Amino acid sequence: MLDSDKKYLTIGEVSERTHVPEHTLRYWEKEKLLKPIRHSGLRKYLDTDIELILTIKDLLHEKKFTVEGAKKYLKGDKRKKVKDVSFETKNIDEQELTYIKNELKSILEMLKE
Repeated sequence: MLDSDKKYLTIGEVSERTHVPEHTLRYWEKEKLLKPIRHSGLRKYLDTDIELILTIKDLLHEKKFTVEGAKKYLKGDKRKKVKDVSFETKNIDEQELTYIKNELKSILEMLKE
């Protein structure tokens, strides 16, 4: 992404390449989603920063994550939705399911206390 003779990009160059406004990049930095290198008060963006910006942009705009959700996702809290969890239920009989359901109810009651 970077030119071979350039080691970093300015915030303006990054904004132009990623189509993310400068004020949005600053906001993401404030929200600790983005951490560009700072030198003499200037932000310096590397290739890895550009990739991260494009990932954040995708999470927020395409996948409709909230800022907090994107933070958690990027930190590794990639919880899967129930539909993504694969397990076999056909080998569990009705009695076992009833037992599990009752156990979960008792746990819920203990948590309410």
